[in-house]
Amino acid sequence: MGVGVGVEWRVARGRNRRRAGSDGDGDAPRGSPGRGVRAVLIIALAVVAVAGGAAGGRSLVRSEALRLRAIRFEGLTRARADELLALSPVRIGDNILSADLEGLERALTRHPWVRSADARRSWPPSLTVKVNERAAAALIELDGLYLVDDQANVFKRAAAGDGLDLPVVTGIGRADFVQRRAEVEPLLWGALALARAWRTSPREAAAPLSEIHVDPGEGTTIYVGDEGTQVRLGQGDLPAKLARSEQVLSALRAEGKKAEVLHLDNRLHPSWVAVRLAGAGR
Repeated sequence: MGVGVGVEWRVARGRNRRRAGSDGDGDAPRGSPGRGVRAVLIIALAVVAVAGGAAGGRSLVRSEALRLRAIRFEGLTRARADELLALSPVRIGDNILSADLEGLERALTRHPWVRSADARRSWPPSLTVKVNERAAAALIELDGLYLVDDQANVFKRAAAGDGLDLPVVTGIGRADFVQRRAEVEPLLWGALALARAWRTSPREAAAPLSEIHVDPGEGTTIYVGDEGTQVRLGQGDLPAKLARSEQVLSALRAEGKKAEVLHLDNRLHPSWVAVRLAGAGR
């Protein structure tokens, strides 16, 4: 008598722009080694019952029937399956019931692109691992270019093979970032918020954002467009200042003119915009 089972359980452009080259076990907690065991065990015992009862059960546990046949990854864009398999403490051929899923998930986060992972047991014996990858939001200069995500996590040294074209955050020294992170991290958060606002607005297409320079005293300066126009935003009310800068740049483009520097950092008159045109005398 044959038994067939095939059910699965989820047990820079511009001056400084840089290119870097459950359905499971109900109440079982996330990361618990028991996720998916119940469902897999039920199917295994059903096979055992057909195969010969208790004696068949002992034979089954010792046999190849519960050995992992495959580990599948879902959600991969940057990380590669072979890289994750090399990090995994669970291997093909391990017993599916004793596989340490929590250890596997923890190990995969050692890969720089992996934010989190969720592994589930399936039948026939296999694992399905859903991977949540990081998305690079910007580059940061820390005595070398590094990738930073939208949660201000610096997670990887930039490499040409990354194939990214992102604004670079400058002004935060490596020593300060390592030794005084709580003090300088708000500057990075502010830069990332500015980059996100620029990226999601029409101005990115007209004047790509190249660099965000942060300074505790002077505030924020950005460089935009292929010519690297300097826009001195200073401190406070950055959204309104960004909107005014785009109005000025659009007006200049309509007249066939280019700005070298825009000043929006007048502390006495924060709504003023002063312009130095490209090629104008100093």
